[in-house]
Amino acid sequence: MPDVLHSPAPPASTASAADDDEARYLALRARDARFDGRFFTGVTSTGIYCRPVCAVRTPRRENCRFFTLAAQAESAGFRPCLRCRPELAPQALAWSVQDASGILVRQALRMLDAPQSWGACESGAVVAQLAARLGVSDRHLRRIFEAALGISPLQYLQTRRLLAAKQLLTDTDLPVTQVALASGFASVRRFNAAFNTHYGLNPTQLRRQGAASDGVQAGARAVRLGLRPPYDTAALMGFLAARQIHGMESIRTGPGAQVLRRTVRLASAGTVFTGWLEAGFDDGRPQLWLRVSDGLQPVLPQLIARVRALFDLDADPQAINAVLHPSFPEGDGLRVPGAFDGFELAVRAVLGQQITVAAARTLAQRLVERFGEPIATPWPDLHRLFPTPAALAAAQGDALGSLGIVRQRQAAIVALAQAVDAGTLLLDASADVPATLDALRALPGIGDWTAQYIAMRALRWPDAFPAGDVALHKALGVQGQPQPARAATEAARAWRPWRSYGVLRAWSGLALALSDQ
Repeated sequence: MPDVLHSPAPPASTASAADDDEARYLALRARDARFDGRFFTGVTSTGIYCRPVCAVRTPRRENCRFFTLAAQAESAGFRPCLRCRPELAPQALAWSVQDASGILVRQALRMLDAPQSWGACESGAVVAQLAARLGVSDRHLRRIFEAALGISPLQYLQTRRLLAAKQLLTDTDLPVTQVALASGFASVRRFNAAFNTHYGLNPTQLRRQGAASDGVQAGARAVRLGLRPPYDTAALMGFLAARQIHGMESIRTGPGAQVLRRTVRLASAGTVFTGWLEAGFDDGRPQLWLRVSDGLQPVLPQLIARVRALFDLDADPQAINAVLHPSFPEGDGLRVPGAFDGFELAVRAVLGQQITVAAARTLAQRLVERFGEPIATPWPDLHRLFPTPAALAAAQGDALGSLGIVRQRQAAIVALAQAVDAGTLLLDASADVPATLDALRALPGIGDWTAQYIAMRALRWPDAFPAGDVALHKALGVQGQPQPARAATEAARAWRPWRSYGVLRAWSGLALALSDQ
């Protein structure tokens, strides 16, 4: 099938638009999971829009309209399908290192996708804050949004909030008032009005219809999150299992058993929520299932976003492999493991400087046992939370030193914790990557390798490149050169803008080569 679905921009001509739509219809007929989330189909005969993997009977071609974003379909008057549930589709992420307007739109989309940025406030206030963070005016942001996507930032934000609310109504038993607040609406009245306007029914009616269509009582089953194949489940789970911290994480790998459990702390609107999550992969189906403790249901949208980042569920293998497959023909299903919590990942990266993975895991486990808070879970081997930034910001050198952490890393951990606790350092996918890299490198004990590693996993930057990595030098065969970092950077030039994925594939290839020796 032609690769026509990479850009979120409208087609350049009528002819190319027709070609794009024919390719999308073929994907729809095949229920091809590789295109899940890359477009949505509005069916004019029903007024419903669906994912390409929807199990309903394929509509007639003349009844189909195709949209890159769910917000575009809703702006055109279509309602989300209750069967395939568009809110579960992978996000359509696109990357560029050239087009300034395109980069700005994509950065704005990433920020609008982040539930923690919504807040229970007026939509206009969220967009104004977004424009201020991007350093542009509201007017300019609206102009480039409408030019690139045909919708306004407000329309996109409204769809994201409504789809998040739809998921809470379908998958939890939360009262409608809590659903409204968790989805970023300032009041139940505005929430109900938005639902009636977009979907033609109130939230209670949608909850009843969703339960009836699924045949399962709300809250009685796991949330299921879509992904695009190919996906090397064993490789990603093996990477995480090698780094798991006992007491805080439990990872089971093997045929028929790819499950991660971990303790969770999330803050939202000044309230701290704690609990646990369990996530695993369905055999033979391109999706991940997720269960959470009851206490985490009010922050389910934020938790889902973090799980999607941890498992890299929104990656687009077709776009990535178009660049990297010639260099790594065996790595098409590899994903870059993310982080459930950016601060946690950053601390673990500092602990892992210049030592083995096993040694870093030992230090991290001691840190959790010493500074982490206890928590009750259904599993005896999960009983600790990762330390808060405040706890590590106040840690004394003697306390850290007694764990076997050397002075340089003690200073780095405390400085990192103080910056995050003060709110001067943001470590998630909505962060400004160049500014965050500079801020990280300015901290004592954090060099470029650590900063790039944090950007790769916590900031979800697809073009991160730890040029000084020794294992990367070995994989690229440049370890004997006078300036191996410069040689590695030059060798990886062809990987852009997917160097994070190239690095992971290089590491994986090296590990396989060493295991065969």
